[in-house]
Amino acid sequence: MAAAPSSPQQVLLETTDHEWAGEYLTNVYGGKFRVGVGQKGAPIRFNRLVTETFAFMTATHVADIGYILESVPELMIARPRTPVDVGYGGAEYRRGPGDVYPCNTTEDHPPIRARWYDGAVQAVTFPFGLLDQVAAPAETRRPGPVRFTDVCTTTRDAADQMIATFDYVATSLRDRPEAMNEPLVKGAAGRLLAAAALTAFPNTALVDPTIEDRHDAHPATLRRAIAFIDDHAHLDISVADIAAAAHVSIRALQYAFRKHRCTTPTGYLRQARLQHAHQDLLAADRTIRVTVTEIAARWGFFHPGRFAHHYRTGYGRPPYRTLQRDGR
Repeated sequence: MAAAPSSPQQVLLETTDHEWAGEYLTNVYGGKFRVGVGQKGAPIRFNRLVTETFAFMTATHVADIGYILESVPELMIARPRTPVDVGYGGAEYRRGPGDVYPCNTTEDHPPIRARWYDGAVQAVTFPFGLLDQVAAPAETRRPGPVRFTDVCTTTRDAADQMIATFDYVATSLRDRPEAMNEPLVKGAAGRLLAAAALTAFPNTALVDPTIEDRHDAHPATLRRAIAFIDDHAHLDISVADIAAAAHVSIRALQYAFRKHRCTTPTGYLRQARLQHAHQDLLAADRTIRVTVTEIAARWGFFHPGRFAHHYRTGYGRPPYRTLQRDGR
């Protein structure tokens, strides 16, 4: 995939050349795309929102359209807005509004065939490596990076959560593109998508801690992890980074935080960044116009409403009152 600009960019394209449409998608995403439309000359419209880490695309068409995807190097999760027939590994599925499915499960996945009927499909793409930043593979069962093993969601609730995350990130990107210039926001948004995807689809990650993980989840592990977070909260760090600094697996790290702090590594990281945001609100120069939203984004909070909720819970008042510092 070609390097994306530092700021989010919107790309709008429309074509009636279906062979060119396949070439365009191949150039954008890698692998191989083939596009065929039952009605010759029927237009296809692509609307893409692109960041350095992930991208959203909506494809709209007014005729039946078929896609064949082969060896796409980045993870692509599709969300049909109209009915679609999906063929994968000899099985056939009917999907529609309210469904999501990955368009690739492993690097050597068989081709995925999809046929949409007059309407639209949305998709989000991001590097497979993001999965490894939030989960660890089951080394004893299947060595290698985390991958999906099926195109069907694990539960209806998991599918709904994937869709909610899809909408949350896409809406934030569309409404507050300037926030995506902040490194912490870009990192947090990408890993949020990865975590939701791992919950939504069967995969090779091992969630429950092993006996070794439980043994490693001692107070010294927690102290090392907390020290690393406190020293690096201003950087775009992942759960994998924290686990490496604590010299344990991701599972052991997560179990240590649950056992000794009744929270998660990301929960503690959020609290650390919230404290930094609080200090920035207090220290803001009143002669320079600065907003709560800007300070929140600086510390990785890309949704102002959720930041305000966390802040009010932690400090007993809305963040704008702290910024004003006059109690009004």
